[in-house]
Formats: sequence, structure tokens, C-alpha cells
Amino acid sequence: MDNKRFLLKELFTNISTTGAITFSSKSLVNKMLSYADFRGKKVIVELGGGDGSITKGIVDRMDADAKLLVFEINKAFCENLKKKFPGPNVYIIADSAENMDRYLDGKKADLILSSLPLTLINKESREDIYRKSKASIQDGGKLIQICYSYPLKYQFARYFNTIKSHLSIKNFPPTFILVCQ
Repeated sequence: MDNKRFLLKELFTNISTTGAITFSSKSLVNKMLSYADFRGKKVIVELGGGDGSITKGIVDRMDADAKLLVFEINKAFCENLKKKFPGPNVYIIADSAENMDRYLDGKKADLILSSLPLTLINKESREDIYRKSKASIQDGGKLIQICYSYPLKYQFARYFNTIKSHLSIKNFPPTFILVCQ
């Protein structure tokens, strides 16, 4: 079985944790990443690495001396990500986004990019992720979240003062991009 089919099988087999029926389209990735300015950003965090489509977009845009921490709880996805991104400044972390602060070595992220399936994560863990995201980001930094449920914007509003939402219709299903500061 080729790698893409294996990853799709993994996606469907573990839909309760992957939260998707397909991987993010190139159009969605480009639109999501267009809201981030990567120049000069040294610490970048990705929550939910999945098949690596967003990870690739980040790696292609980030400065050579930047550090990318990718959190993914699915072991098969982690192994795939490690093979695809063997670079010295990309760290694939097989752990929950709830523990991001443990890996930042006292630093704060300039950007957090997330495709976590938040509606499938229990409320306590979801609130912990929101709280840790806010605490782990630099003043003026951004958290950019893709989601399929617009009301999630109101959950982020408890932690972030400014939230702008954008709709990407060139994805199945159409997806909201929340830009939180």
C-alpha cells in the first residue's frame, strides 16, 4: 500500500482523534498560512501535524534558523512526519497539545498554527489547550486555527482579545480560519 493510501486509512480508522474526513487541501493550507508572517519568527508551533500538508507549508515559509515544534498524538502520523521532515529544526512531538508548554524550554511561540479537531476533544482538555496556547504565545503573536464549526470562535474569545474569521470554500468541507491575537 502506498503512503498516501496508508495515511487515508489511518485517517478514517481513527476519525475520533483525527477529526477529518480528508486532509487539508493545498488551497486551505495556502489561505491559512497567508495570515501568518513568518519573517523573523523563531519559534513556531503546529498543533495536529496530520499528514504534514500544513507542516510542509510552514517549513517552506519559515526562516532557516526558526524552530518548528509539531504536536501529533497519532503514532502512524508521527512516524510519517519524522520521515518527511528530518531537518534539524523540525521537532515531531508524539504528545498532546495540552503539554506544549513542557517543550518550549521557557520560551514563547511567535506563531501557533492548529488543525486540531477541537469539537471532538473533551471540554476540559479543550479549555486546557486554549489556556496553554494563550500562555505560550508571545505578545503580538498569533494563533491560527482551522475549524469546521464557527461557534468555536466564541470559545477562543475567552482567551484572545481579537479574533478574525475567514471562510475557505476551496476545501471539502468548507472551513473557517480563525486568526486569534
